Parts: sequence; structure tokens; C-alpha cells
Amino acid sequence: MITGSLRVCVVLAGGEGRRMGGGKALRRLGPITLGRRALDLARGYAGAAAVAVRHDGQVKDTGDAVVLFDDPAIPGPLAGLASAIAHARARGARRVLTIACDMPRLPPNLFERLEGALDREPDARVAVSASAGRLHPVCALWPADAAAGLAAYAAAGRASLKGFATELGHTVVEWDAEGGDPFFNANTPEELAALQTS
Repeated sequence: MITGSLRVCVVLAGGEGRRMGGGKALRRLGPITLGRRALDLARGYAGAAAVAVRHDGQVKDTGDAVVLFDDPAIPGPLAGLASAIAHARARGARRVLTIACDMPRLPPNLFERLEGALDREPDARVAVSASAGRLHPVCALWPADAAAGLAAYAAAGRASLKGFATELGHTVVEWDAEGGDPFFNANTPEELAALQTS
């Protein structure tokens, strides 16, 4: 049974993190890893937290979070979204929030604002975060019934999360980045160091 009340959040952590030198989710921000920090955020957003990875060992210290393994036939973060959608549907959730493993400052009202935007715009099926004029489709609220559409999209050789959100029909929710962008992500050791000192 699909219900609108169950909240599910999945951390997308299947990237190679090449610019970070690999093992991005295992890098530490203060006393904990980026992956653990993302899962802590996910637990704050939803009663059901999970993490999607490409292979075992990409995350550690997951606690009670479900670990999902991406389909190797689907490229990039689209594979993580496919895992997230399948997980949400299996749980009986209507929607699933995805977040990145490298954005440790995500706003506490992320789920509420994205959900509110969808409730106000019935023609939109996806709510995508934005800040400083940039979209963050990895941090979005997706419909749990989009598996067939995603499979067809991937089979057509397409891999962009932004493109898939556009195909489904999306609305954009903008956050104020003045005083610090809540969607700042650490792609390099230098960016991670900047987070350590700020």
C-alpha cells in the first residue's frame, strides 16, 4: 500500500569521488565521516534512512540504515536514484528524498519545503533544490512510482538527474545562500578543508 505519510530519505554515495582522491563518503568532517553526517541528516528528515552505493566499502558506520546497491548497468547518480525509488516503493512510501553524501550543511527544513512545493503544484512530480542560481537535483523529492520512466530514460542512454526531473515535470525550491550556501559540497580536499575551518 502506498501512503503519503511515510518519509523515506536515501543518501546517494555511489560516486567514485575522483577529485577527492576516492573514498569521499569515508572522509572525515570533524569527528565523523561525510557518509555518517549525511545519514544523520537523512534520519532527521525521514523515519526511514538508507544509503545507495556502487560497491561494499563505500560507506561505514551506517548504524540502522539500509544499504542499497546500485544497478551497475545504470550510469552515475541515476543508479542511486533508481535504488532510492525501488526502496521507497518497497516501503510503501509515495515519495523519496535523495541527498548527497558530500553536502554536510543541508537545511533542516529540506523535506518540508520540497514537499510543500509539490503539494502546491499538482502538475509537478519532482521538487528540486536550488541555491545561488544553481539547481541541485541530487537533493530532490521524487515520486516512488517513477521506476518505469527511469528505466526507459536510462535505456535511451540518458543519465542526467536534471534531465529526468525535467522529463517528469519539476518545480524548483530556492534557498538563500547569503551567509553561506547550505548546499555547498566538498568535491576536493581543498573544499573539505574549507568546511573544516568554517
